[in-house]
Amino acid sequence: MDKETDKSKNGCITDADGLGTVKIANDVVAMIAGLAAMEVDGVSAMSGNITDELMGKVGITNIVMKKQTKGVKVDILEGTVSVDLALTLEYGYNIRATCNKVQEKVKSALETMTGFEVSDVNIRIIGIRMQDNK
Repeated sequence: MDKETDKSKNGCITDADGLGTVKIANDVVAMIAGLAAMEVDGVSAMSGNITDELMGKVGITNIVMKKQTKGVKVDILEGTVSVDLALTLEYGYNIRATCNKVQEKVKSALETMTGFEVSDVNIRIIGIRMQDNK
């Protein structure tokens, strides 16, 4: 399957298979990565950077943008995906082990669902969530 980046469509990927084309938008890839990361025990939340937060509060960002893409940045070049995640973890979980599970889960989900090769999954821990005492 021939893969190429279609720059005219905001970084969409075009897979030509002889029957037509399939385009997977960066936001779809980001959503898959975000959903996969949130499935890992110990991950509390995804978060964007301060600019995203401020822009969202003043209504500049796209309201339709799903919560699952918050804190996820993807770069796709020639069928290879690089993912950056900003995560808040639950207190009490081993950070290294949890991050390794997130990396494996995100890589597997993206490769299975999109067919793209994942070159790296970079994680930035932006906080720790304390469990509520009940």
